[in-house]
Amino acid sequence: MASAEIHYLPEQPAHDAEIELINEEAFGPGRFTRAAYKIREGGLHDRALSFVAIHQDVVIASVRMTWIAAGEGRALLLGPLAVRPAFKSIGIGRKLVHIAIEAAREAGAGAVVLVGDAPYYGPLGFERIPYGQIEMPRPVDPNRLLAVELQEGAVARLQGDVTHAALAR
Repeated sequence: MASAEIHYLPEQPAHDAEIELINEEAFGPGRFTRAAYKIREGGLHDRALSFVAIHQDVVIASVRMTWIAAGEGRALLLGPLAVRPAFKSIGIGRKLVHIAIEAAREAGAGAVVLVGDAPYYGPLGFERIPYGQIEMPRPVDPNRLLAVELQEGAVARLQGDVTHAALAR
């Protein structure tokens, strides 16, 4: 498949049903018990910083970004990132992550945080957050708490409990 056949666009409300199906397919019903989903219960994701990949007018992949707070720090939580099985391993997820990070940078975000695998996200600029620096609302393997810093000192300002930014004082 030629990469020209895939178009990357900002997420729109019309994409919601297809995105939900992709996430269900990728993560199953257990997705609602994850720490990142608990954070997202606190408010909406930022649709302007969330993107889809489209092939033949069908959403084949999606990444969402949600503003979070931890102590005095603010950042974006990346995820879920999901790609339909037939389109995996050809770089679509990585391209969506790059697009989302650049959008976050342009929006003035200090950092992008996620819960994910270092071998996948490390080459995209993500590094492990120091143990004990932040606390997710549900159990998370601390080796999977990763961040890419967009402004100097932004990751260090993230301290303590992570919540949706709309719930921060």
